[in-house]
Amino acid sequence: MNRRLRHAVATALFGSLGLTTLVACGEDSSGSSGGSGSKTVTLVSHDSFATSKAVLKEFTRKTGYKVRLQPGGDAGAAVNQAILTKSHPQGDVFFGVDNTLLSRALDNDLFTPYRAKGLDKVPAALQLDAAKHRVTPVDFGDICVNYDRKYFADKKLAPPKTFADLTKPAYKNLLVTENAATSSPGLAFLLGTAARYGDDGWQGYWKKLRANGVEVVDGWEQAYYDRFSGSAGGAKGDRPLVVSYASSPPAEVVDAKPRPAQSPIGVATGTCFRQVEFAGLLKGASNTKGGKALLDFLLSKRFQEDVPLRMYVNPAREDAKLPELFTKYGVKIADPATLAPQKIAKNRDQWVKAWSSLVL
Repeated sequence: MNRRLRHAVATALFGSLGLTTLVACGEDSSGSSGGSGSKTVTLVSHDSFATSKAVLKEFTRKTGYKVRLQPGGDAGAAVNQAILTKSHPQGDVFFGVDNTLLSRALDNDLFTPYRAKGLDKVPAALQLDAAKHRVTPVDFGDICVNYDRKYFADKKLAPPKTFADLTKPAYKNLLVTENAATSSPGLAFLLGTAARYGDDGWQGYWKKLRANGVEVVDGWEQAYYDRFSGSAGGAKGDRPLVVSYASSPPAEVVDAKPRPAQSPIGVATGTCFRQVEFAGLLKGASNTKGGKALLDFLLSKRFQEDVPLRMYVNPAREDAKLPELFTKYGVKIADPATLAPQKIAKNRDQWVKAWSSLVL
């Protein structure tokens, strides 16, 4: 997710992250900043990590540890920084490496193995490092094409459902996507097409998509708020199809009063690529004991049930209850495209280079 340019996270991030840093930034009362006896545990993450003040207070009450947050940009930048500083890690736990970047982190030996409590409640499909437990799955989400319901209703045109639909003449000049070289959703959409059409077919698919008028912009915010016609916020664009998140429908109605019977945004469920986010205990962490306690807490039901309306993703625990906003307006993706982290690591750079030549 990346990172994750989740819309409606703004409320969670500025409201909740601001509160979080008030709870636990800087040194603890003893003046310690993270040594072996410290009561502060440092969580390094991408900028979209968010949780509620009450949840972090509960962690402190139960364990005695305060959490110091250290955001590090988007997921790619945060992972790269963790690699560059691995001999002197900036914190104790890292959150936010996803399956598109996982092999890079593991190959650079960033994490100390630890099996977090509650992992038995996480589906095996999300446990991509199950043999060694170097990382713990915390949440997952899906990158999908979103559509503007009103546009398609007004045009009396059925919205697309699959990757193949997007190349049809009926949808010419309707889709905007993000640059796969500069945007996490853009990269995930590229990986989805690689998973769907294979090594020999994805470039041919993109040639068809380009011929059908796909527009490419630098990042998610520009695509969703400037070019997409269905966004409730920002400028109104003229593209009724956009690469975004399966969580767009609930995010669009979270602040609506009264809430509509249906979200104005739909999801083309046959265009989705699954992203799984992980946390891990950084090798060389100053506060290993506190880091393990924090990993346990990230998989606790208390934290997991706070995830959906804070970061607009799904909790990793299958027994975590989803809020009504998600169950009523959300879309459950039954069969998203996936790729093994090893295959992504092996091909990512060459795929992005080939994509850039084809599309840009």
